[in-house]
Amino acid sequence: MQADNHECPLPAGRFEGREAFRQLVRDALTGAASQAWPELVLSDFDFADWPLGEKEVVESLHRWAGHRRRLTMLAGNFDAVARLHPRFVHWRVRWDHVVVARKARTLGSEEMPSVLWSPTWMLQRLDPVRSNGASSREAQRLTWQREQLDEWLQSRSVPGFPSSVLGL
Repeated sequence: MQADNHECPLPAGRFEGREAFRQLVRDALTGAASQAWPELVLSDFDFADWPLGEKEVVESLHRWAGHRRRLTMLAGNFDAVARLHPRFVHWRVRWDHVVVARKARTLGSEEMPSVLWSPTWMLQRLDPVRSNGASSREAQRLTWQREQLDEWLQSRSVPGFPSSVLGL
């Protein structure tokens, strides 16, 4: 694929396999920090395959987070995040003011989009089981994907994954 946005050095095109997907997530979050992306949307059924708990990833998120930044997460459930990614959970508590977490009203993982979206680049697993998909910088594709995510966020999800549980 041809680059439409010269500010984004991330690759565009197909990827195959779990490790390729995980490396693209790492690279994207490093890019988000270095390029000061204002917004990120992460969507997956459970984020079990994502490298969110890795020290490098959490450090990238820490460098990225700040004034006028927004991270929106959409999941079918957040159980795997809490269980598999404790560093991320700790980061999420600290940066609660930049994180919006939504739980999708879905019956199965095959319905959920598996996407990392930003205003300049996106990564989508078209086959989450095999971790195959594509990344893109094309403005039309970015707009279409954001519209699809907004549909899930606005009408097919509810608040979820609170940063703390308060008891009375």
